[in-house]
Amino acid sequence: MMNLLSILLSAETPANIGVIIAIGIAVIFGLWVIFYFVPVGLWFTALLSGVRISLLQLVFMRWRKVPPAVIVRNLIAATKAGLYLNRNELEAHYLAGGNVKDVVNALISAEKANMELDFKIATAIDLAGRDVFQAVQMSVNPKVIDTPSVTAVAKDGIQLICKARVTVRANIKQLVGGAGEETVLARVGEGIVSSIGSADSHKKVLENPDSISKLVLDKGLDSGTAFEILSIDIADIDIGKNIGAVLQMDQANADKNIAQARAEERRAMAVAVEQEMKAKAQEAKAKVIEAEAQIPFAIAQAFKEGNLGIMDYYKFKNIQADTSMRESIATPQKSKKDKNKKK
Repeated sequence: MMNLLSILLSAETPANIGVIIAIGIAVIFGLWVIFYFVPVGLWFTALLSGVRISLLQLVFMRWRKVPPAVIVRNLIAATKAGLYLNRNELEAHYLAGGNVKDVVNALISAEKANMELDFKIATAIDLAGRDVFQAVQMSVNPKVIDTPSVTAVAKDGIQLICKARVTVRANIKQLVGGAGEETVLARVGEGIVSSIGSADSHKKVLENPDSISKLVLDKGLDSGTAFEILSIDIADIDIGKNIGAVLQMDQANADKNIAQARAEERRAMAVAVEQEMKAKAQEAKAKVIEAEAQIPFAIAQAFKEGNLGIMDYYKFKNIQADTSMRESIATPQKSKKDKNKKK
């Protein structure tokens, strides 16, 4: 072999140079494949850190599509923190789609904080889609949640706008299947509305805002949630509208509109009756005129039958003339100014 290399190196032909380059590339690729599938450096690091894992297992991790660095580094971190985790369980959690680093960090943090956190619970929380490491941090360092503005009305009709700050701590046992922040905020808002609505006067609420916190906390709003409510502090209370007065004004306007509608209905009915009476009067006048039109025919018929003489007729005409004269004297004549005004 050494003779072959010496002959190749002594030769200066282009073909020999190409062969040397190809051999070098093959050697480099072979070394990369060996060190990729056989992570000797990672195995040596684990050995120095007190993690007992065979080199063959690291090779099998490659074939199982599990990054050996992720498992080994987290095993080293857990071992240095005094935790002894099972390699197979970490691999199973990784293959299930979990975050091995977050689970190990959560277990280390819980151990340092003297919290009881089992590996199965931690992996279940992680697979449920929650950040288990953040949950442990929230258990150690409670979180403050600012509620949006909650509007409620006291019994005296005054509207109050309230803002609260809720201090919560993660409940590790309820993280799997427990409700989130939205549920806590909704329940707190409901409790604020209920406590303000039960107050007789808005002044009492302004004088003792802590009464809202006491009523809300007594209801146990954190049941069934992933959090434990430590305190509810009222940050601000503002006075809004006088809802009672607005409702009374609206009711008065509605009553006024109803009364106006009924009056308009009665007026329309009166106008309709008046027009009906006028129509009846015109109908009666028409009948009178029709009856008066029959008088000349009746007189003519009386002449023909001999029941009426000429002197009787003249007497009748005289009576009509006298009647017309008396009516004209009894009725005052209208002045020209009144006639002009009518025109």
